[in-house]
Amino acid sequence: MATILLVDSDPLQAHLRKSILERRFRDVQRVGDAAEALCLVEQPQFAAGLGLVISGNHMQGIGGPAFVAEVHLRIPSLPVLVMGNRGEVAADYAGEFVRFLPRPVAGEEMLALAGEMLALNELKTS
Repeated sequence: MATILLVDSDPLQAHLRKSILERRFRDVQRVGDAAEALCLVEQPQFAAGLGLVISGNHMQGIGGPAFVAEVHLRIPSLPVLVMGNRGEVAADYAGEFVRFLPRPVAGEEMLALAGEMLALNELKTS
């Protein structure tokens, strides 16, 4: 099973999301910001097992569409799930490998979408 990289600077939200994801997925790694995430993506051994990135739309430093663009410069077909705020639009997230999910998000909804995106990634790499 591929690794899910959760990028979330809010410790409470991150803990909650990580525990929800771990109900279904075995390997969930959490980092606190985009810079940490990009450092991991740069490591070939980590990147080889990476199947999905889940991040917020608003992060300190590089965030949102710029973060997704940086991830896709390194791994063009890596699925990225962006968690946005209610009322935000997904217009900045065009592309086959990016999905936008406005908050609040039910745990089951996040699990289902993460599963779909991981399955798509596994089909693509098989």
